[in-house]
Amino acid sequence: MENRAAEIHDGLKHPVIDGDGHWMEPIPVFLEYLSEVGGAKSVDQMRAVWRARDAWYRSNWKERQHNRTRRAIWWGATANTLDKATALLPALLNERLPELGIDFALIYPSFGLSINGMSEVDLHRAAVRAYNMMTADMFAPYAARFAPVAIIPSVTPDEALEELEYAVKQRGFKAIMLRGNQERAIPAAADGGDARNTAWYVDTIALDSPYDYEPLWRRCVELGVAVTQHSGSGRWQDRASISNFTYNHVGHFAESNHAFARGVFLGGLVRRYPSLNFGFMEGGVSWASQMCLDLIEHWEKRQRSGLQYPSTTNLAELHRLIGRYGDQKLQARADAIMNSLDPFRPECSIEELSRPEHIADDFAASGVNSKDDIRAVFSGNFYFGCEADDRATLWAFDPRMGVRLRPVFSSDFTHFDVPDFAEVIPEAYELVEKGFVTEQDFREFTFTNAAQLHTRNNPDFFKGTVVEQAVANELGLKLP
Repeated sequence: MENRAAEIHDGLKHPVIDGDGHWMEPIPVFLEYLSEVGGAKSVDQMRAVWRARDAWYRSNWKERQHNRTRRAIWWGATANTLDKATALLPALLNERLPELGIDFALIYPSFGLSINGMSEVDLHRAAVRAYNMMTADMFAPYAARFAPVAIIPSVTPDEALEELEYAVKQRGFKAIMLRGNQERAIPAAADGGDARNTAWYVDTIALDSPYDYEPLWRRCVELGVAVTQHSGSGRWQDRASISNFTYNHVGHFAESNHAFARGVFLGGLVRRYPSLNFGFMEGGVSWASQMCLDLIEHWEKRQRSGLQYPSTTNLAELHRLIGRYGDQKLQARADAIMNSLDPFRPECSIEELSRPEHIADDFAASGVNSKDDIRAVFSGNFYFGCEADDRATLWAFDPRMGVRLRPVFSSDFTHFDVPDFAEVIPEAYELVEKGFVTEQDFREFTFTNAAQLHTRNNPDFFKGTVVEQAVANELGLKLP
């Protein structure tokens, strides 16, 4: 049978790096590691969590309506026997990777993606450590083709720093993922009650957080790891269908990435750590295209020099215009109207609206001083995981955008939306075959961008791998 993936790969003038592959964790093995870390109690707790998350399937329609139980996924992994085995067995994935048209892959969790959403504090920490231990052990023999990604818990900066040190310094992880959006109880709502069942908000951990995450960002730079987020927004308020999984699932990675990226940009992380790269995985690039343009338009009107201050309104002239063009009711109320000249803040005088202590430059922390500064962040520090079937990837390279974004090829191996591993590269290459992107665009998408994401603070990221020389040549890195 024709191997289309290998054929395409052999016709390229560059290797292919999978910036976001996944594996299927062996659950019984994970539970053994979990027992080692947290004891038998942790295993019982984990099984209780799984049972609670399966509540939809044990409920009838009336109960789902009453509890507003969200429709969960009914199966999430490939059903293809060979591919399922490939996802489960690192040795088989290592053997098959070339025939799938891929030279090197970063390996993200599958089951492990849910770990960073656990609210049970002790179980959360034990599960993170167990996952990292298991993954480091199982992929250690295959470092030439894989870089497994460590889970970094980020409910607090202290726990994030502790696991970061363990993962990078002790276990040799070169890539990490965290949850950039923490769901926290609103303190006023939680007072005197159960914090898990009260009103909550999304803390992007980069803007307005009740915790100081500055030591975490600084340590990421020192350790040479890019910050990648791979988490969704499945529990957010607008994803609450009790019958339709697709309604809850479509765009949930993009929504989460949009929130975290806004915090990173407006919180000034790039200004303070200009060499720190951020990868927003599996949400595509369409949300980033819109966000970049939205920020440019907001910057024009909301940065301090662009603000139109209410005090510049000529009240006498406005009175005159009301007198000339207003009907009897408007003319009779002209004086009162002068105290309601902003429909978003009724019954506030011009003086109140113009109080200098209430006027803010929303872009001050970001450090940007021009539209080009905004574009530089999106084309220099931000990287966006895009799946093979995502045609919107072409927007990253469209010159009409005015900014060239950095999409990162993501196979999404293991998951339900990849029914046949061998079709991933052919599906991605359709962008070239249909004329949507050029060969150079495809090179950046499947090779250059992933290499740049992970080498900016760690030029040795690909040392000892099958793509070491190619990455060095592409990025002008010096090999020892």
